[in-house]
Amino acid sequence: MGVEVWWAEVGLARQEFVADLNDVERGRLDAYLRDVDKARFLLGVTIVRRVLAARMSLPAAKVALDRTCPDCGKPHGKVRSTGVELSVTHSGDLVGVAFADRPVGLDVERVDPSLDVDALARVALSEAETQELRGYDGLAKARAFTEYWTRKEAVLKATGEGLRGDLRAGVPAGIHVVELEVGADHRAALAVISPTPPVITQQTAAQLLR
Repeated sequence: MGVEVWWAEVGLARQEFVADLNDVERGRLDAYLRDVDKARFLLGVTIVRRVLAARMSLPAAKVALDRTCPDCGKPHGKVRSTGVELSVTHSGDLVGVAFADRPVGLDVERVDPSLDVDALARVALSEAETQELRGYDGLAKARAFTEYWTRKEAVLKATGEGLRGDLRAGVPAGIHVVELEVGADHRAALAVISPTPPVITQQTAAQLLR
């Protein structure tokens, strides 16, 4: 089983990408107040549309995407498309999208040295993880915590629980979690619900976005 992960830097966002968005996506784009948040959302949508457009031999604007929330029915849920599992993530300078044939969760986080790691660990980490975290200091501690966090977020995205799930719980059986290399300033992890370890391909979206 293969998983494709596409990465882009926020600076690659361009206004012309808006032409391919549907009305729901344009509404969500307009709702963001900060330019960087607009750029992250726009890049995520554009990567999804262009990768699927190439697979389906369709114009990017014609790719059918569904964002219906399963709880309330409003269009703010996880993006879905027929025949493929998707997971979109963004933080700091990076936007990532994972494509798979079974449930997948992708998470990236910028390492923030100002985080109150100890306070967050009390609500997000297991006792064993908290104990291990005590072996780190300073920036190394922030990086270690961020690695834990991305792994947990990836799992909760794959299962569909989101932050309603138990962050302190271990990885359920049948889920494979892999840490991805994305540079010193960020940490990333991928989770896939699968009986066998996934084959992961990482690609830059720079050429795709030209």
